Amino acid sequence: MSGPGGRGAVAAGDGTGMAEQVLELLLARGQTLAVAESLTGGLVAAALTGVPGASRAFRGSVTAYATGLKQELLGVDGALLAERGAVDPEVARQMALGVRDRLGADWGISTTGVAGPEPQDGKPVGTVYTAVAAPGAAEALALRLATDGDRAAIRAASVRGVLTALRNALVEAG
Repeated sequence: MSGPGGRGAVAAGDGTGMAEQVLELLLARGQTLAVAESLTGGLVAAALTGVPGASRAFRGSVTAYATGLKQELLGVDGALLAERGAVDPEVARQMALGVRDRLGADWGISTTGVAGPEPQDGKPVGTVYTAVAAPGAAEALALRLATDGDRAAIRAASVRGVLTALRNALVEAG
């Protein structure tokens, strides 16, 4: 949905075009979405709320940047965080399930990873996990993204990656 003034170029970088697609799919189903973010620090929510009418499907988000908040606000298992750190596929799964359930949404998505400039929890810069929790699902699908570049590029790729994973799950769900 590129518009005048080069909007397509902006959408390619910030996830807005993909946000429009997922919101359209959610609205067509009468479903809602909640977002749990770590390394993206609110960028997924910003991409979604940048779309007019997003409030009809977007319930809200939790930016749990600090590891302890993932446990306190999203219900991520404390033992898991202590053992593996915050950058882990199971952490991403639990974040997506937690935000979906705690914010009363049909779908939940999450991002966790290392944007840099330094490694975290023994994980190299560019390690990113996203997850999608479908309606009623007891498990969420976690994906590792292949990201590189500087901090901004890794975060932008994470936004696009999680929104693409959600779009794919919505399409598969019919």
